Amino acid sequence: QVQLVESGGGLVQAGGSLRLSCAVSGRTFIRYDMGWFRQAPGREREFVADISWSGSVIDYPDSVKGRFTISRDNAKNTVYLQMNSLKPEDTAIYYCAAKYGGSVGSYDYWGQGTQVTVSS
Repeated sequence: QVQLVESGGGLVQAGGSLRLSCAVSGRTFIRYDMGWFRQAPGREREFVADISWSGSVIDYPDSVKGRFTISRDNAKNTVYLQMNSLKPEDTAIYYCAAKYGGSVGSYDYWGQGTQVTVSS
């Protein structure tokens, strides 16, 4: 009923940029809060960014702050992650996630992920 599809991953050199997109379909009238997470082999899932439905609340961990920017276009049912100054340690599968706006629980829906590989 709710599907999230990530795109935009790929191979990039250190210092380069990528923009990830996450398209939401089904029940798009719901005011989802959106987030990005990543997971590298042998490592735990890591929070990357999130944004409230209105865009008024945005958070990043220190590992990406100043380099990554999350944004959304609710008219297009799409959330973006602009990644600049990429580092090899950013290499991971990046997942988009959604939860009901204003909720305090965990995310309700997840995409299949898109691979980001940063070469040194």
